[in-house]
Amino acid sequence: MSYTENKIFEKITFDANIPMSKEYDNCTFKNCDLSAAALSNIDFIDCDFENCNLSLTNLNNTALKNVRFSNCKLLGLHFNNCNSFLFSVAFQNCIMNLCVFYRVKLKGTKFIGCDLKEADFTAADLSSACFEHCDLGRVVFMDTILEKTDFRSSYNYSINPESNRIKRAKFDRAGLAGLLDKYELEII
Repeated sequence: MSYTENKIFEKITFDANIPMSKEYDNCTFKNCDLSAAALSNIDFIDCDFENCNLSLTNLNNTALKNVRFSNCKLLGLHFNNCNSFLFSVAFQNCIMNLCVFYRVKLKGTKFIGCDLKEADFTAADLSSACFEHCDLGRVVFMDTILEKTDFRSSYNYSINPESNRIKRAKFDRAGLAGLLDKYELEII
């Protein structure tokens, strides 16, 4: 199998023994387990993943072009290993703890209702991204471009304004303490 188009995959457990296409175009994966699948060097174009488990999947040179993840388990994924050409993703209600986005361009990316504990956004470009109702506990933001990024409804973040570009980023008043953590202040 080298090319698959307009197909719906439901309740399938993919593993290293199941041959996968080299390209999926406009496909939907529902309630699938891809945690043991070999996804390296595969192109996903205009695809949807719904209620899927992709935890710890190898994404070496995987192309994610306009790919949407909803209600998925994405623990420990290294998105920094993906093919960067036309990389475009969106996440809704996903568990994304320990994911790595080192140097990934995520301009305008939407993270809605996601659990991103201990994710790493070091040197990523999150310009105009939106973190809506996300748990950002112990997320690493270092040398990250956060200009015009919307954090207003997210929580548990700790962002050092001196180590990141945050011009015109949006924060709720209740979350301002997350910008002062490095000073170890008691805010009452």
